Amino acid sequence: MDFTGIIAEYDPFHNGHAAQLAAVRAAGAQCIAVCMSSGAVQRGGVPILPEHVRVRAALDAGADLVVALPAPYACATAEQFAAAGVHLLAALGCDTLAFGAETPDAAALLDTARLLDGEELNARIRQNLATGMTYAAARAAATDTLHPGTGGLLRTPNNILGIEYCKAILHQHAALTPLALPRLGAAHGGGAGAHAGTPMASASFLRGLPQPDWEPFVPARAAELYGKAAADGLLLDGAKLETAVLALLRMQDPANFAQVRGVSEGLENRLTAAVREADSLDDLYTRLKTKRYPHARLRRLVLDAALGFPAELPMPPYLHVLGARKTALPRLKQAHLPAATALADLARTGPEAAKIGRLHNKAVDFSSLCREKIQPMGLAFTAKPVVI
Repeated sequence: MDFTGIIAEYDPFHNGHAAQLAAVRAAGAQCIAVCMSSGAVQRGGVPILPEHVRVRAALDAGADLVVALPAPYACATAEQFAAAGVHLLAALGCDTLAFGAETPDAAALLDTARLLDGEELNARIRQNLATGMTYAAARAAATDTLHPGTGGLLRTPNNILGIEYCKAILHQHAALTPLALPRLGAAHGGGAGAHAGTPMASASFLRGLPQPDWEPFVPARAAELYGKAAADGLLLDGAKLETAVLALLRMQDPANFAQVRGVSEGLENRLTAAVREADSLDDLYTRLKTKRYPHARLRRLVLDAALGFPAELPMPPYLHVLGARKTALPRLKQAHLPAATALADLARTGPEAAKIGRLHNKAVDFSSLCREKIQPMGLAFTAKPVVI
């Protein structure tokens, strides 16, 4: 275990994340790389905190290298999110993938990942879907039928993502060993807790609080960064996000909705009707909601439709370095993809790189518009890396 990778959003980076980095270091990692969501987040939105703040918080807490998970992959399904992150960390040369889990048993998560590829399981999932179950519930029930008790691993969020990481490692034949670490102090989406006397809270819980109230749950240096970002007007403005998304959707030709990633079973017609009537994002999601589609999928669908993300994407074609310790920069020499701090240089490495660069830039420009103080366009190309 020499070069360990982590896939994360760090929105915000908190004490639990710091404890994870410390645990990875204690387990023997000589260098820690983070593949961090950039321009968008997996919950179907844009980050509360600007990119450079999240990068600096990670480096200050012990990460050595931060590369971008470009926006089209950052707001994708858990399967696509995991596959892209694994692809990038494997290309970077990492030998280990560390992640938090409710069940920190990498062997059990790998076994479940292998089970999910079986045709018998897929047949049972289709049967369950026909009864009106969501896909997640149908899959968990199907695995329980074939291997009683296994379905429980597919009912908790960190385990689900960990299993997707394991699936991606298997599918890509990636030279990554999964390292499952226990989630400490607070459940995903749960309230505040503590571990060994240190206050802990999930990122989703913190996002529901005013920024000053984050302070007990984040490292002291991160708290300083967040306070400065707030004073500079760089935090997300939810009202601007709402207006921007609705405006982009209303300007779309409804025919485009059929091409949006994740659209099926006439969902484009529901989206067209909802866009015509909705007066808020919550109203839009409510009009789209059915028993079949979970809220997170609809949020991602709406963002994809607003930004015009296509249904089919190549694997990420480059490694965009957002920040690093100077001592870690030599690691880039062993990368199996083009690696650089300048997105403009990476976008010139081929047609797929140019396409992903354009889509990512669109999302970053959109995110810049949704700050309390609107930021200029082109930051994906002009922002300087954080090097310490």
